[in-house]
Amino acid sequence: MTTTTTIDRSFAQASALTAEQVAALAAPLSRANVKQRDQGRGKVSYIEGWVAIAEANRIFGFDGWQRETVALQCVSQAERRIGREPSKPSDPPQRDGWGVTYTARVRVIVGGIVREGSGAGHGIDVDLGQAHESALKEAETDAMKRALMTFGNPFGLALYDKQQREVTSSVSGVPSRGGITEHTSRGDIPPHSPNGITANAAAGNGSLRRSPAGNGHRPSIHPPVGQYSDAAAADGIQEAQEDPALLPLDGTTIRRIHATIRSLPQPQLEGFTKAFRKRFQVPEEATSIANRITQKQHHDWIEAFLVQHQTVA
Repeated sequence: MTTTTTIDRSFAQASALTAEQVAALAAPLSRANVKQRDQGRGKVSYIEGWVAIAEANRIFGFDGWQRETVALQCVSQAERRIGREPSKPSDPPQRDGWGVTYTARVRVIVGGIVREGSGAGHGIDVDLGQAHESALKEAETDAMKRALMTFGNPFGLALYDKQQREVTSSVSGVPSRGGITEHTSRGDIPPHSPNGITANAAAGNGSLRRSPAGNGHRPSIHPPVGQYSDAAAADGIQEAQEDPALLPLDGTTIRRIHATIRSLPQPQLEGFTKAFRKRFQVPEEATSIANRITQKQHHDWIEAFLVQHQTVA
C-alpha cells in the first residue's frame, strides 16, 4: 500500500500529479537501470535514453507527457582520422572521416509542469551525414534526460549523490544508504518493487495501441503508474527475481506488438528490424525477428524505439 506525506499530497494536487506518480518519482532508482562508462580517470554512472523514455511512459502514461526540442545547433564539424594508429602490420589502417558536435535544449511538459534540459552529442563516422545524425540524436537524448532528471530518482537524479544513497542495492532492492555498489546485476527488482512495477506489469501485459499525444503518435504498451493489476504472472517470476528483463510476455501482448510493428511504414519497419537485430544480436541467418520478441527487455526496447522514431501527424 502506497503512502505519501502531507507535503507529497499537496504537491500532487498542485501539479496535477497523482499520489501514485509522486510516490514513483520519490522511489529509489533501480540499480538495474544504471550503466557505467569510463570518463577520464574514473567511471561515470548514467541511465540510457530508452530507459528514461520507458520510465516516463510508465510513470506519467504514454500520452501524459510531451517532449519538444526547442534549440538545436551544430557547433563543430571537422575532418579527422578514425581508428587507432596501427602498432603492427596486421592492424587495420586508420580511415579519413568526420567529427561532428551538436548542442540541444529539450523541453518536457507533464500536465502544467515544464522542465528543460541542455545536452551535447558527438558523432564520428566516415560518412558526414551519418556523423551529423549520430551527434544530433545524442544531443537530443542527452538534453531530454537532463530535463526528465529534475522530476526525480527514476530519471537519474539519485546519481548526482556521490554516495548513491537513493539507488537500490543489487541484493535487497532497497536504497544503498551509503557506499557505491559496483555490481550491476538486474536482480534488484522483486515482483512487487518499490517503484510500483508488479511482475505482471513488468511483463508487458498491457494494451499496445497508437494514440495521439504531444509528441505525435506514440505506442502504448502499459498504462501509467497506479493502474496495474495486482495479479502477478505465474510464469517467469523466479527468473524475473534474478533478472526482471527476462520476464516472459504473454501471447496477447506479443500479438499486439506484432500488429503494431506490421503497421509501420516500410522505411520505418526496415529501420526497426535492423536496429532490433543489432540490439539483441539476432544472427544473420535468422529469417525473422518475430519469434525473438518474447521478454520484457524486448517490450521495453520496442516501446522506446517507437517513441524515438514516431511519425508526427
